[in-house]
Amino acid sequence: MSFTDLNSETNDEVSSESSHNEVAASAETPVVVIAETPVIAAVGTPVVAIVETPIVAIEKTPMAAVSETPAIAAVKAVVPENGFSKLGLIAPLMKAIEDSGYTTPTPIQEQTILHLLEGRDVLGQAQTGSGKTGAFALPMLQRIDVSVRRPQVLVLVPTRELAIQVAAAFERYAAAMKGLNVLAIYGGAAYQPQFAQLKRGVHVVVGTPGRVMDHMNRGSLQLDALKGLVLDEADEMLNMGFAESVEWVLTQLPAERQIALFSATIPPAIRSIAQKHQNNPAEITIRNKTATADTIRQRFVVVGNHQKEAALGRILEAETIDGVIIFTKMKCTSEPLADFLSRRGYKVAALNGDIAQPQRERIIEQLKSGKLDIIVATDVAARGLDVQRISHVINYDFPGDNESYVHRIGRTGRAGRSGEAILFVHPKAQRGLKSLEYATRQKIEPMELP
Repeated sequence: MSFTDLNSETNDEVSSESSHNEVAASAETPVVVIAETPVIAAVGTPVVAIVETPIVAIEKTPMAAVSETPAIAAVKAVVPENGFSKLGLIAPLMKAIEDSGYTTPTPIQEQTILHLLEGRDVLGQAQTGSGKTGAFALPMLQRIDVSVRRPQVLVLVPTRELAIQVAAAFERYAAAMKGLNVLAIYGGAAYQPQFAQLKRGVHVVVGTPGRVMDHMNRGSLQLDALKGLVLDEADEMLNMGFAESVEWVLTQLPAERQIALFSATIPPAIRSIAQKHQNNPAEITIRNKTATADTIRQRFVVVGNHQKEAALGRILEAETIDGVIIFTKMKCTSEPLADFLSRRGYKVAALNGDIAQPQRERIIEQLKSGKLDIIVATDVAARGLDVQRISHVINYDFPGDNESYVHRIGRTGRAGRSGEAILFVHPKAQRGLKSLEYATRQKIEPMELP
């Protein structure tokens, strides 16, 4: 029983003076109470027990009407109310939130959850790492009828890595919702396991547009029971060439459905989708004074191409690191660099487009669990990567554009955690720094090699 329930019952007990019960011990039978400390009775009233002392023929004494005991007040002072409790979430979701250690909703969660619970469409603008997965997963889960074993929520994401991570978040939040099934579907994975799980029945499907469209055309994914669709990182999906697939999926939805669209930016193409497919959406914008998280410290070091390996080694030795992602432009660079670091004793793996999907998933899990400490990755391979222990992002190769840089360093400093972003700059390419500073609206500080 929660303290809120306890207080409620106590208040009910004392709401009428005529309802007070009198408590008396038996005059004929001694009662031995063994205790060393005061205990709280079921109705919230302190009972002082004397160690191994018979209580004999005590006169009847009315129970005092106490609205809140000192013990309860003391516990309340120590354990503050969970901020999510004000958002109208059901008990199984609140249990999962508390078990995960979350106590305060992020701004995007606080402003979005209530709208989605009311059934409204939402157009949300928030940067990566703002907690938007919880903002849509929690209310969408609350709308699901677990007894109906058919897809009721569909989430479209740009990459398979993000599909896996969002599906895992849904499973974590639904841990206390017995019988609820979540499935991630994406290209590069075998069809047969996906067919089997869809046939057995799932409630939430998280997938990339191409594979979702393929399953719909095959008839293995049917959306006639769908209640909600989420477009996550919508601008990334369009940038990666999924515009036609996303548009096609949207045209196949039931007439009665809820659409939540989340994007770091709202370009005209995203605005057009919202106007065409959403019904009077609640527009939510989380304003940040910077395009990247304030918790990321950005630094650069000037180094020539032939000195980059040595410089990287010195930085890794000098910095206090946990998990590290090192970004290279080309996959042909990632594996030799990973070999170089492995020879120096680091637990490292390369992550690029040539790595088979099952191996990619193992690498990410090993990074999460601490079996690996460093990943040397290309931009495409690391899109959507969300690993909490990433303390450093090192741009070994200068990013191709500002957007890539913002995405790269967004792998650290997520959800309020601190992070370090280090950029290698060629002596003749320092002018590019100004463009990156303009894009992030933050100063990139010079760094001396250790």
